[in-house]
Amino acid sequence: MDRNPSPPSSEAEEEGDAVGSTVYSKHWLFSILTRLIEVRRGAGGSVNPEEIQTELDEEMENDICKVWDMSMDEDVALFLQEFNAPDIFMGVFAKSKCPRLTEICVGILGNMACFQDICMSISKDENLGQVLLQRLCDSDSPTLLETSRLLLTCLSQPEVANIWVERIRDSPSVYDCVCFIMSSSTNVELLVKVGEVVDKLFDLDEELMLNWIKSGTCQSVGPSVDDSPEELPDFKIVPCILEAAKQVRSDNPEGLDVYMHILQLLTTVDEGIQAIVQAPDGGKETWSLLYDLVCHELCQPDDPPIIVQEQKTVLASILSVLSAMFASQTEQEYIKMRKNMPLIGSLIRILQYMEGCGKRSVDNSKESEQEETGKGDLNEEDFHLKILKDICCELLSNMFQELTKENTLEGLNQGHLNEQTCSCAFQNLLPLYFASVESFLEVLREADQTLAENLEKRFPSLKVHT
Repeated sequence: MDRNPSPPSSEAEEEGDAVGSTVYSKHWLFSILTRLIEVRRGAGGSVNPEEIQTELDEEMENDICKVWDMSMDEDVALFLQEFNAPDIFMGVFAKSKCPRLTEICVGILGNMACFQDICMSISKDENLGQVLLQRLCDSDSPTLLETSRLLLTCLSQPEVANIWVERIRDSPSVYDCVCFIMSSSTNVELLVKVGEVVDKLFDLDEELMLNWIKSGTCQSVGPSVDDSPEELPDFKIVPCILEAAKQVRSDNPEGLDVYMHILQLLTTVDEGIQAIVQAPDGGKETWSLLYDLVCHELCQPDDPPIIVQEQKTVLASILSVLSAMFASQTEQEYIKMRKNMPLIGSLIRILQYMEGCGKRSVDNSKESEQEETGKGDLNEEDFHLKILKDICCELLSNMFQELTKENTLEGLNQGHLNEQTCSCAFQNLLPLYFASVESFLEVLREADQTLAENLEKRFPSLKVHT
């Protein structure tokens, strides 16, 4: 997408012609709105398809791009609102066959929606709302990007968020179009923005999330280059999320964070966990992707410990999903411990890095948990680290309980388990996960009695119970 030209710099010459406190000319803006009306009428009046304008002339494009930039100013946005620019744009959406014009008009609305009163007005307009949702079925990636940006802007404003949630909940085509984008687009910027919209929707409304989890019916809607709708495949939400995550993982860490958080939100309801683990492959694709991220991409041995600060939110989301899957699918072949010793090593490394990054440790004891009343007692970084630590310890404790002598020997031989890593694990798991540590220690005695005895000496509370 081309960068927008700069707004016109000439001051309004006639007295009273300035828009608010700006130097922009009302007369000039009027002229652009008038030309948009003419473009709309021209598009609607053409009877020969070959005469329909699909490209903007350079002068018109430059001028309307100037309005796009100017609309970031509240005075200009209010002026456009006062003189019915949203209605003009709605006519453009209905009549125009020019993708660039549609993109710019949606972009202007996106800027205008940044201001609360205008956002309220746009959101309450049911006709405009429906027309904007239909833009999600557009075949033009820049238009899809601006539409997603506009929706995210509206969903981020508490005063109008519910209006959009209900509108989207009542529009089944939105699910299909969003899934189509996630599963087929290679435009990373678009995938990230669509992901942010889905993440926000799921965070705002569990009912909508449940509806999307259960959805998968063919709909005769979708991106099309002509007026005839295109039938979309039988989409399921989890494979679409995974496909988008694969596309963004290398180029956009923030985007990966978004899609991992969407997966985490799915695991907050039983239906979401089942959607993951009861996929045709039994959840193997999800597990493999997340396993690969933790074991081979994030928080690696050659990274400095401080990396855990940068990656704490995405790690928390990934480990939360892995933990939910491990707890619900222990019979799946891909979750067998003989295949997952590197994951135990990675979990312990994350705990080691958390200790090494210089932030204060958070005691696991019940007394400490009672004293820690929540986020208010911790700065934001420490709060997110505590969440990561809690999730990491829960998964590690569950995996410890499943270890056999053979698994443990394999972990020792591969270097994932030794006195240093086991000590770190015990330090973080005790006393909350005493039973898991005790279970692992019994297995460790069979695999390496000397190491077990050394650990008992370092953690006397374990020796007392043997």
